[in-house]
Amino acid sequence: MDLLAHLHPATVHFPIALLLLGSALTLLHLLRRPPVDLKTTIWLLFGLGWVGGAVAVLTGLLAQIDLPPDAPYRTVLNFHIGAGLAVLLVYGFLLYRGWLYRGARAQKARQKRGVATADLLDDAAARGWITVVVVVGAILILTTGWYGGILVYTFGVNVQR
Repeated sequence: MDLLAHLHPATVHFPIALLLLGSALTLLHLLRRPPVDLKTTIWLLFGLGWVGGAVAVLTGLLAQIDLPPDAPYRTVLNFHIGAGLAVLLVYGFLLYRGWLYRGARAQKARQKRGVATADLLDDAAARGWITVVVVVGAILILTTGWYGGILVYTFGVNVQR
Protein backbone atom coordinates (compact mmCIF):
# COMPACT_ATOMS: atom_id res chain seq x y z
CA MET A 1 0.00 0.00 0.00
CA ASP A 2 2.99 2.30 0.51
CA LEU A 3 3.41 2.50 -3.28
CA LEU A 4 -0.22 3.62 -3.71
CA ALA A 5 0.28 6.46 -1.26
CA HIS A 6 3.11 7.70 -3.53
CA LEU A 7 1.37 7.12 -6.86
CA HIS A 8 -1.53 9.49 -6.28
CA PRO A 9 0.55 12.64 -5.68
CA ALA A 10 2.75 11.67 -8.63
CA THR A 11 -0.22 11.45 -11.01
CA VAL A 12 -2.31 14.52 -10.16
CA HIS A 13 -0.14 17.32 -11.55
CA PHE A 14 -0.36 16.55 -15.26
CA PRO A 15 -4.16 16.37 -15.44
CA ILE A 16 -4.41 19.58 -13.43
CA ALA A 17 -2.10 21.39 -15.83
CA LEU A 18 -3.57 19.85 -18.99
CA LEU A 19 -7.22 20.48 -18.09
CA LEU A 20 -6.63 24.02 -16.79
CA LEU A 21 -4.60 24.94 -19.87
CA GLY A 22 -7.27 23.37 -22.10
CA SER A 23 -9.94 25.40 -20.30
CA ALA A 24 -7.98 28.64 -20.66
CA LEU A 25 -7.36 28.03 -24.36
CA THR A 26 -11.03 27.17 -24.85
CA LEU A 27 -12.04 30.51 -23.35
CA LEU A 28 -9.49 32.25 -25.58
CA HIS A 29 -10.84 30.40 -28.64
CA LEU A 30 -14.48 31.11 -27.80
CA LEU A 31 -14.29 34.69 -26.59
CA ARG A 32 -11.62 36.31 -28.77
CA ARG A 33 -12.69 37.92 -32.01
CA PRO A 34 -11.47 36.97 -34.48
CA PRO A 35 -11.15 33.53 -32.89
CA VAL A 36 -7.78 31.91 -32.45
CA ASP A 37 -7.86 28.45 -34.02
CA LEU A 38 -6.76 26.26 -31.13
CA LYS A 39 -9.22 23.39 -31.57
CA THR A 40 -6.67 20.62 -32.16
CA THR A 41 -4.63 21.68 -29.13
CA ILE A 42 -7.73 22.06 -26.95
CA TRP A 43 -9.13 18.61 -27.75
CA LEU A 44 -5.68 17.02 -27.25
CA LEU A 45 -5.28 18.73 -23.86
CA PHE A 46 -8.77 17.66 -22.78
CA GLY A 47 -8.25 14.07 -23.93
CA LEU A 48 -4.87 13.65 -22.27
CA GLY A 49 -6.06 15.53 -19.18
CA TRP A 50 -9.13 13.33 -18.85
CA VAL A 51 -7.10 10.11 -19.13
CA GLY A 52 -4.56 11.45 -16.65
CA GLY A 53 -7.41 12.52 -14.37
CA ALA A 54 -8.87 9.03 -14.49
CA VAL A 55 -5.50 7.61 -13.43
CA ALA A 56 -5.24 10.19 -10.63
CA VAL A 57 -8.74 9.38 -9.37
CA LEU A 58 -8.04 5.64 -9.50
CA THR A 59 -4.75 5.94 -7.61
CA GLY A 60 -6.41 8.25 -5.09
CA LEU A 61 -9.25 5.83 -4.46
CA LEU A 62 -6.78 2.99 -4.00
CA ALA A 63 -4.55 5.10 -1.71
CA GLN A 64 -7.42 5.85 0.67
CA ILE A 65 -8.46 2.21 1.18
CA ASP A 66 -6.40 1.78 4.35
CA LEU A 67 -7.38 5.11 5.91
CA PRO A 68 -9.54 4.85 9.04
CA PRO A 69 -13.25 5.34 8.30
CA ASP A 70 -13.78 7.51 11.37
CA ALA A 71 -10.79 9.82 10.84
CA PRO A 72 -11.35 13.53 11.53
CA TYR A 73 -10.49 14.37 7.92
CA ARG A 74 -13.06 12.00 6.39
CA THR A 75 -15.44 14.83 5.41
CA VAL A 76 -12.63 16.70 3.65
CA LEU A 77 -11.56 13.47 1.94
CA ASN A 78 -15.12 12.84 0.73
CA PHE A 79 -15.31 16.36 -0.73
CA HIS A 80 -11.92 15.78 -2.39
CA ILE A 81 -13.10 12.51 -3.92
CA GLY A 82 -16.44 13.98 -5.00
CA ALA A 83 -14.82 16.98 -6.66
CA GLY A 84 -12.31 14.72 -8.44
CA LEU A 85 -15.09 12.55 -9.80
CA ALA A 86 -17.03 15.67 -10.82
CA VAL A 87 -13.99 16.87 -12.81
CA LEU A 88 -14.01 13.61 -14.76
CA LEU A 89 -17.74 13.92 -15.34
CA VAL A 90 -17.61 17.54 -16.55
CA TYR A 91 -14.69 17.11 -18.94
CA GLY A 92 -15.92 13.68 -20.02
CA PHE A 93 -19.25 15.30 -20.94
CA LEU A 94 -17.45 17.92 -23.02
CA LEU A 95 -15.31 15.31 -24.78
CA TYR A 96 -18.38 13.17 -25.47
CA ARG A 97 -20.34 16.10 -26.90
CA GLY A 98 -17.37 17.02 -29.11
CA TRP A 99 -17.14 13.44 -30.34
CA LEU A 100 -20.88 13.31 -31.08
CA TYR A 101 -20.68 16.63 -32.91
CA ARG A 102 -18.06 15.25 -35.31
CA GLY A 103 -20.14 12.16 -36.06
CA ALA A 104 -21.57 11.55 -39.55
CA ARG A 105 -25.15 11.67 -38.32
CA ALA A 106 -24.71 15.04 -36.63
CA GLN A 107 -22.90 16.42 -39.67
CA LYS A 108 -25.81 15.45 -41.93
CA ALA A 109 -28.29 17.08 -39.56
CA ARG A 110 -26.23 20.29 -39.52
CA GLN A 111 -25.98 20.29 -43.32
CA LYS A 112 -29.78 20.08 -43.56
CA ARG A 113 -30.04 23.12 -41.28
CA GLY A 114 -27.34 24.97 -43.22
CA VAL A 115 -24.79 24.98 -40.38
CA ALA A 116 -21.29 24.62 -41.81
CA THR A 117 -19.20 24.19 -38.65
CA ALA A 118 -17.35 20.90 -38.33
CA ASP A 119 -16.27 21.33 -34.71
CA LEU A 120 -18.29 21.94 -31.56
CA LEU A 121 -15.95 24.73 -30.50
CA ASP A 122 -16.92 26.71 -33.62
CA ASP A 123 -20.68 26.36 -33.13
CA ALA A 124 -22.02 29.76 -32.08
CA ALA A 125 -25.06 28.11 -30.46
CA ALA A 126 -22.80 26.09 -28.15
CA ARG A 127 -20.45 28.93 -27.17
CA GLY A 128 -22.39 29.85 -24.00
CA TRP A 129 -22.76 26.41 -22.48
CA ILE A 130 -19.18 25.42 -23.36
CA THR A 131 -17.95 28.53 -21.56
CA VAL A 132 -19.96 27.55 -18.48
CA VAL A 133 -18.69 23.95 -18.62
CA VAL A 134 -14.99 24.89 -18.79
CA VAL A 135 -15.35 27.51 -16.04
CA VAL A 136 -17.16 25.00 -13.79
CA GLY A 137 -14.52 22.39 -14.64
CA ALA A 138 -11.68 24.76 -13.72
CA ILE A 139 -13.40 25.64 -10.43
CA LEU A 140 -13.79 21.94 -9.65
CA ILE A 141 -10.10 21.33 -10.36
CA LEU A 142 -9.13 24.14 -8.01
CA THR A 143 -11.56 22.81 -5.38
CA THR A 144 -10.14 19.31 -5.64
CA GLY A 145 -6.61 20.65 -5.27
CA TRP A 146 -7.62 22.80 -2.32
CA TYR A 147 -9.11 19.83 -0.46
CA GLY A 148 -6.10 17.69 -1.39
CA GLY A 149 -3.82 20.36 0.08
CA ILE A 150 -5.83 20.41 3.30
CA LEU A 151 -5.55 16.62 3.53
CA VAL A 152 -1.77 16.69 3.13
CA TYR A 153 -0.74 19.90 4.87
CA THR A 154 -3.32 20.08 7.67
CA PHE A 155 -4.00 16.42 8.41
CA GLY A 156 -0.81 14.80 7.03
CA VAL A 157 -2.79 12.12 5.16
CA ASN A 158 -0.46 9.54 3.54
CA VAL A 159 2.60 11.62 4.43
CA GLN A 160 5.63 9.54 5.38
CA ARG A 161 7.09 10.73 8.67
